[in-house]
Amino acid sequence: MAAAQRIVIENGAIATVDADDTEYASGYVVIAGHRIEAVGAGRAPEGLTDVVRRIDAAGHLVTPGLVNTHHHFYQWITRGLATDHHLFDWLVALYPTWARIDEPMVYAAAQGSLAMMARGGVTTAMDHHYVFPRGSGDLSGAIVRAARETGVRFTLARGSMDRSRKDGGLPPDFAVETLEDALAATEETVRRHHDASFDAMTQVAVAPCSPFSVSTELLKQGAELARRLGVRLHTHGSETAEEEKFCRELFGMGPTDYFESTGWLGDDVWMAHCVHMNDSDIAAFARTGTGVAHCPSSNARLAAGIARVPDLLAAGVPVGLGVDGTASNESGELHTELRNALLINRLGAHREAALNARQALRLGTYGGARVLGRADQIGSLEPGKLADVVLWKMDTLAHASIADPVTALVLGAAAPVTASFVNGRQIVANGRLLHVDEDAVARSTRTQAQRLARLTTQN
Repeated sequence: MAAAQRIVIENGAIATVDADDTEYASGYVVIAGHRIEAVGAGRAPEGLTDVVRRIDAAGHLVTPGLVNTHHHFYQWITRGLATDHHLFDWLVALYPTWARIDEPMVYAAAQGSLAMMARGGVTTAMDHHYVFPRGSGDLSGAIVRAARETGVRFTLARGSMDRSRKDGGLPPDFAVETLEDALAATEETVRRHHDASFDAMTQVAVAPCSPFSVSTELLKQGAELARRLGVRLHTHGSETAEEEKFCRELFGMGPTDYFESTGWLGDDVWMAHCVHMNDSDIAAFARTGTGVAHCPSSNARLAAGIARVPDLLAAGVPVGLGVDGTASNESGELHTELRNALLINRLGAHREAALNARQALRLGTYGGARVLGRADQIGSLEPGKLADVVLWKMDTLAHASIADPVTALVLGAAAPVTASFVNGRQIVANGRLLHVDEDAVARSTRTQAQRLARLTTQN
């Protein structure tokens, strides 16, 4: 789209999620090329030139696109397994299956994961992929290709594991890489796929998997590699009580202190889950600017506990939302995490004061952008930012009687997406993907899931 061409969205309720939480009961958004040009109350300005499309958003809520900060796409083809396990038992049960994935499986699973998120309002997705069986093909390239085809903005967290059972870790010995191979492959992935520009559609982070599947040396050298290449760092942290016990037994300290000792706290780092954190841990994250990907549904599915999100926010820690892998969150949707984040956190110590609807929306938009290091570019509807915009239909039976559209979006049923734009390009219309055949993806994911199940049984 040429820079001067404009799309005008008007007559809708607008939740900008800017620093002042500015909202308009009826307002407009003007998209010029791939940027947001103007946002305001009432009708769009007169005299706009090169308007190629006008959208009447009456009956809709217009928000920034949702930003997913933690996921494992490959798990789309192992959904519904090990449904009554806590994290460590769940991992032990599934690692032998995951260690048999290959490029066609990963590509199909990435398509399924991305399609489910995109049709539900996600405009920026993230995948933490850490299983690279020998001879499995170009898994990172397959994931990036699926994201490009779907049309979402994307961060690939190139994961790795080098601590197997023989070294005291959880993964089977045949499911890990060597330290040298992991570092070399991660650097190559950054060099092939990372785009550091303002409007980048693909970025890469360095992402060793977790303290119980990664050596101390891989964490240290991974951090050094990321900072040398100028990219972000991601891992799992403080997810379960078992992880806390593991770290104390193996390293003589809790997860946060261990991460700090390896160079893994900083404003270029974000960690998934962060459920079991004490006041000192939260203070360390706040002091260093380390971010958190909050995954409420997965935390509940694996009985990990309730993350202290209100305390993290009060301390100034960047917090976004994550779907997490669909083997621990079978829905694969981020917009349902807005509701679950609010409800689950109200079961914690802060009760009804834990989170409100607007805080939940902020977690899923600006909070996620901040966690991914892209708050200057996405996460709110403001002039100059990239045109990642979603129109939620709020005048149907499911929401029409709720006066406040933000409350309706967060606490009501999952709202239909009438239109979703990424970089000013529409990727969803009336709840359906525009650039990917959803039915074909469904067939492909089922085929690959069945193929993986057969391979696992045969071996």
